[in-house]
Amino acid sequence: MTKHSFLAFLLLLIIWSCGSQQKQVSNNNETDSLQDDVESYVEGSPKLIVGLVVDQMRYDYLTRFDKKFGTGGFKRMMNEGFNCKNNHFNYIPTYTGPGHASIYTGTTPKYHGIIGNNWYDKIEHDMIYCAGDDSVKSVGTNSSAGQMSPHRMLTTTFGDENRLFTQLQGKTIGIALKDRGAILPAGHTANAAYWFQGRDEGVWISSTFYMDALPKWVTDFNASNQAESYFKEWNTLYDISEYTESGSDENLYEGGFAGQDKATFPYDLNGLKTDNRGFDLLKATPYGNSLTTDFAMAAILGEQLGQDDITDVLAVSFSSTDYVGHNFGVNSKEIEDTYLRLDKDLERFFSYLDENVGRGEYTVFLTADHGAVEVPAYLNSVNIPAGYVSNNERKKVFNAFLETTFGVTDLVENISNDQVFLNKTKMDELGLNRLEVQEQIAAEQLNYDHIAKVYTAKTMTNTNFTTGIEAMLQNGFNQKRSGDVVIVNDIGYIAYGETGSTHGSGLNYDTHVPLLFFGKGINKGHTFKRTEISDIAPTISALLGISFPNAAIGQPLEFVID
Repeated sequence: MTKHSFLAFLLLLIIWSCGSQQKQVSNNNETDSLQDDVESYVEGSPKLIVGLVVDQMRYDYLTRFDKKFGTGGFKRMMNEGFNCKNNHFNYIPTYTGPGHASIYTGTTPKYHGIIGNNWYDKIEHDMIYCAGDDSVKSVGTNSSAGQMSPHRMLTTTFGDENRLFTQLQGKTIGIALKDRGAILPAGHTANAAYWFQGRDEGVWISSTFYMDALPKWVTDFNASNQAESYFKEWNTLYDISEYTESGSDENLYEGGFAGQDKATFPYDLNGLKTDNRGFDLLKATPYGNSLTTDFAMAAILGEQLGQDDITDVLAVSFSSTDYVGHNFGVNSKEIEDTYLRLDKDLERFFSYLDENVGRGEYTVFLTADHGAVEVPAYLNSVNIPAGYVSNNERKKVFNAFLETTFGVTDLVENISNDQVFLNKTKMDELGLNRLEVQEQIAAEQLNYDHIAKVYTAKTMTNTNFTTGIEAMLQNGFNQKRSGDVVIVNDIGYIAYGETGSTHGSGLNYDTHVPLLFFGKGINKGHTFKRTEISDIAPTISALLGISFPNAAIGQPLEFVID
């Protein structure tokens, strides 16, 4: 090696050595910074995460009733926190079970497996319930109403991940009038889920999936007759003449209660309870939400939630809004009064959190499990295209097609949730090609009135849709659980009675729901940027510095987190 070559080599060695040292220092600094961030997340985590799901709440309820809301409920969340004004579900069907599961898992039915409230099980050859579990026993009731668990949900929730992260020290409690509204959000590792057993009992119950006996604070609450106290007159909170944000009190588009001729205020709940399944009547009034609030506050005290530096999770669903919407419709005086009263319940709940957990020590998000369509009969009255479909009439025509084309009618095992489930054994017996049968049935169904789109399971499995109704169907399609043919009705057309509202589609009236955050770690502001329901769980996970739920597809909303 020449002298010049040696000097050049020595210079390169010095440069490489210096660069390596600088890189090592830089990496060490980055590692230290990352560790500081993680420690900051953990040290700065809220003492309590409260998830609020308002069943069947359309986004426009926030704006329609804005002038009548007080400052301590919905408006407190909007004024002190962050309002995602363009938040949507990104799958079909928009039902209660899938909605609650998707909010807390950060994914869709394609992965978490809750494809409906009820669905046809292709292995058991029977309809099953999303939270039903015959392997567990009821706790707090002698009825079968407690035979429930989250075992059919295939993925973790952010509450599960928080439990794992804290070595099971952080508690998770789920509460709702509806069992599925308590069980699915609470997840698989929950300390407890409680739901309301109506009829002649009027008590909060659970199952042996969580416990062998109700804790004392629950039995004390049940013995307090708090539920009984709500059998009183339901009249409007304010003078009914001020309810200008909703339609007339007496109209053709509302169901009402058995025992009262007209669906008009006031309602004597004590006098109506006998004809309306006892305590179940309360579920279909705003007092069901009040009772849920009472119980949630009792849970905070009884379970000592938010009393240390290890984050707890409380999942609360307000189910009465859904019952009222189904009964009276989204444009009713009853729905307006229900939301004005819910606003009051939220105010006292937040005040309770301030006092018992500490203002600035908890974080709340509020969203809905789906929206709802305007009553189609009402839409028709103002010249907007909408209407009703008869599944029974469709079935008659479809059976005739099956008989003519294949010589049998039992080629189809089940039709439910706008899906057709084929009898695979029968197809094999007849020597039929399964994929060809799917295509033939899809083509037939598309001929029927008020069916807009039809897709086969093959299409849902083999085609990658990225936009539109097709992508939403695919996000709701679970290959092992969903049907062989998927049907989409025309816009505004529902299979339902001619009074009250319902839901289930991938259209804006069902997908556009509120998403509000406020409390510790949350920015103030709003956005019209599109957010999706699957973004909630990753956002809360990021806030806590924990793993995302194991099948989450959503993204953390960085602009929400402070």
